[in-house]
Amino acid sequence: MAATKTTAPTLITPDYWEDACKYLARKDRVMKRLIPRFGDACLQSRGDAFTTLARSIVGQQISVKAAQSVWDRFAALPRKMTPASILKLKVDDMRAAGLSARKVEYLVDLALNFDAGTVHVKAWEAMEDEAIVAELVAIRGIGRWTAEMFLIFHLMRPNVLPLDDVGLINGISHNYFSGDPVSRSDAREVADAWKPYCSVATWYIWRSLEPVPVAY
Repeated sequence: MAATKTTAPTLITPDYWEDACKYLARKDRVMKRLIPRFGDACLQSRGDAFTTLARSIVGQQISVKAAQSVWDRFAALPRKMTPASILKLKVDDMRAAGLSARKVEYLVDLALNFDAGTVHVKAWEAMEDEAIVAELVAIRGIGRWTAEMFLIFHLMRPNVLPLDDVGLINGISHNYFSGDPVSRSDAREVADAWKPYCSVATWYIWRSLEPVPVAY
């Protein structure tokens, strides 16, 4: 029997990226130095809302490398990454992939919400960032950080500043304050020069710490 061929997901890149890079390089000395280091690499979305949120849950509170490892094992369990397929998985198999009991609960709850149609996926494109955040944080396991990762990596909103992200705070400390501790207020002040492209600047700050791009 012939092996089933799996189709790689189509990656989508934001049409504002080039303009954003030019703007940031002009407005911010650190961005002017960072952006050329990473060539043509840019933010990419897989274009699937459920997968993006599931990856965000898997990635909570662990390193990028660990998150990828756990995701690879988890993603190999269902035939297809859909809410209905996740609901058919055995808890023991999900735990064996490296997921905590809490993350298993969160992924099941996410699948239930998508399967029942309680999230308004088709309306998100027309909604404001904060309205989407409010809808997402109503789902168990999705806090503001996860919702903001979704805004950046799925909807590719250009001006998201995820102040709860440890990597962003550490990157601002490293790149702007010579490694000194940074408060949320300090981070906001630095990011004033990034508007209206905070998502793009954040992506480059992440790259300065972790050269391999993260994707959700």
